[in-house]
Amino acid sequence: MPENKTRPSKQSVTEFINSIDDKDRRADVRKIAAMMRKATGKNAQMWGANIVGYGEYHYKYASGREGDFMITGFSPRKQSLSIYIMPGFENFEGLMKKLGKYKTGKSCLYINRLSDVDEKVLQKLITDSVRLMHKQYPTK
Repeated sequence: MPENKTRPSKQSVTEFINSIDDKDRRADVRKIAAMMRKATGKNAQMWGANIVGYGEYHYKYASGREGDFMITGFSPRKQSLSIYIMPGFENFEGLMKKLGKYKTGKSCLYINRLSDVDEKVLQKLITDSVRLMHKQYPTK
């Protein structure tokens, strides 16, 4: 079985965040980092070159493939901030209605800037998704 391409790295989270050129984006990232630290009780760790992750869970698929991945995380992409809500969004319909302006992928929440969403709702979404991950998977 192939290994995950995205794995923890030794890169400094602080250096990564400080390297974000746009000061507003950097400020948004710092707030999101604080939300995730509060939700997980874990320190940030780089996953690959561009993702800041918190905590870890172990998964095993019916196919036999298994591995470890972050419980939650984010990536400050050029077009939008990608926030990883690993269980997806189907359990959070009520929160999603209150969140504000966003787009989603399977487990990715895309926002242009933090001011586009309600920060309290985002914090609850992150916290609730972390709790669900702890219920569904072995976590570290």
